[in-house]
Amino acid sequence: MERLDLDGLHALVMISKAGGVTRAAEMLSLSQPAVSHKIKRLEQALGCDLLARRPGGPLFTEAGERLLDYAGRMLDLNDAIFASLGRQSLSGRIRLAMTEDTTGGDVARILGRFSRQHPQMNVQLKIAQSLAISDWIHNGEVDVGVMQIFESEVQPDDMVLFTDKLHWVKSPNHVLDFTKPVPFLSFDSNCFYKHWAQRQGKQHGIEINPVLECPSIGGILSATHAGLGVAILNGLHLTQNMDILDDVFPVPPSICYVVRTSKETNSDAVKALINEIATEAASVVPLRVA
Repeated sequence: MERLDLDGLHALVMISKAGGVTRAAEMLSLSQPAVSHKIKRLEQALGCDLLARRPGGPLFTEAGERLLDYAGRMLDLNDAIFASLGRQSLSGRIRLAMTEDTTGGDVARILGRFSRQHPQMNVQLKIAQSLAISDWIHNGEVDVGVMQIFESEVQPDDMVLFTDKLHWVKSPNHVLDFTKPVPFLSFDSNCFYKHWAQRQGKQHGIEINPVLECPSIGGILSATHAGLGVAILNGLHLTQNMDILDDVFPVPPSICYVVRTSKETNSDAVKALINEIATEAASVVPLRVA
């Protein structure tokens, strides 16, 4: 019985992630003919075409799409075996970005354990807001990002750690006056909570006026308790001395905390870290993100 070549399956997955053979070859540090040869060997072994090879058409045939699902699972199992049984020492660099509120949770604990297990690894960590992290991942400036996104924006390759609801909140001492712009407490100038609030405000005739930009959850909580304005917070950060305004403003969408990797990333170290997080994320008790 013939056996499928794991390198060929990896090439197939990379073509899917990169959107084509040429870009996949660059990401794999191989020539385009070499990648094409790997796919051709898979096609010969299976007796069917995997790439559609039609300009402007879909990238994969129906058989190719079906194999992609199997390929992903086989590669994940291969990585899990090596992570569990292998004794190879990892070295290299991982560029990681996290939001401030995830640095005290289980992801940070896993990162610390991973660094201790692989002392030759150079883990470079940045703390930033979610939209900045998303841009860095898209541009290949970081390898892994742990961030918040709206639930509707979860991508197929994202690892979802936790889902939570958003709420409009204020201090009991703050009096709402809709004859004036609503003072809004924003995490920064590019806060996606603020962008959503302003769009919804225009649709419902409510003027949202950012009066504070603070990248720290501690600063936003302090400003909220002091009555400086209205904020949008997820359930993890609600306190008893806040008024929840769900029946006053448009209902916000749910958010997800996700782990997202750059399509430019193809290192064993990043795969090993993601496997560590995935193993704990699959446990009965959800990971703490904050």
